[in-house]
Amino acid sequence: MIHPTAIIENKSKISKNVEIGPYCYVGADVELGSKTKLHSHISIKGNTKIGQNNEIFPFVSIGTDPQDLKYKGEKNSIIIGDNNKLREYVNINPGTSHGGTITKLGNNNLLMVYCHVAHDCNLGDNIVLANNVQVGGHVTIENNAIVGGSCAIHQFSRIGHLSMVGGMTGVLSDVIPFGLSLGNRNNLVGLNLIGLRRAKISNKDIKILQKFYDIVFCNQNFRSNVENLDADIKKNKYVKIIIDFINTDKKRPISLPENIK
Repeated sequence: MIHPTAIIENKSKISKNVEIGPYCYVGADVELGSKTKLHSHISIKGNTKIGQNNEIFPFVSIGTDPQDLKYKGEKNSIIIGDNNKLREYVNINPGTSHGGTITKLGNNNLLMVYCHVAHDCNLGDNIVLANNVQVGGHVTIENNAIVGGSCAIHQFSRIGHLSMVGGMTGVLSDVIPFGLSLGNRNNLVGLNLIGLRRAKISNKDIKILQKFYDIVFCNQNFRSNVENLDADIKKNKYVKIIIDFINTDKKRPISLPENIK
């Protein structure tokens, strides 16, 4: 069903059972998967591919040029997966040549009102961005992370798997998987214990993670502390996820507890 006031460019690819509401614009290089619903007053342009069963609410803008002064009109794209909800006034920009040219959003995500996802970001699955989260360029947010309302995430930051960032936090440093981070400028304050339990991670594994946390983040020498961990702790599959995260990318510092020596 396509409303008569919608403008659909001829070369766009619209699958079956797509709903496009009043005053929407769909550009020539846009692909919309089946059962995706555009409510009204939505602009989707550029080389943008959107999967199945997504629900996009009024005044969302997807595919306009990156807000990056280095962008010179190079070919770029946005890839969005399945079963996402993009609430009112969400804005998503495509990539640049400095970051791989692609902005990605996976499956089963909820982006609430006024969220912005900048160029070259890579967001995984089952993520919640609460109202007014501002995601800078080149940011990675891993699966099952939750970011509280009115957070601003600095470019090149990483938010780890199943972590949580408290509302109104300025994220200047990477948040480890399973971590809980908050503050005016984000500090690590512990593990996301509620998220771990909701994910049905066993009490045994949570205790090992807590032991890992207490040992590694007791002082500023966390990288040395990781190297000196007991083998029994290192072999835990959830601990391995954190260690791999710490060792993988060093563009931004790792978020640490406040006032450790």
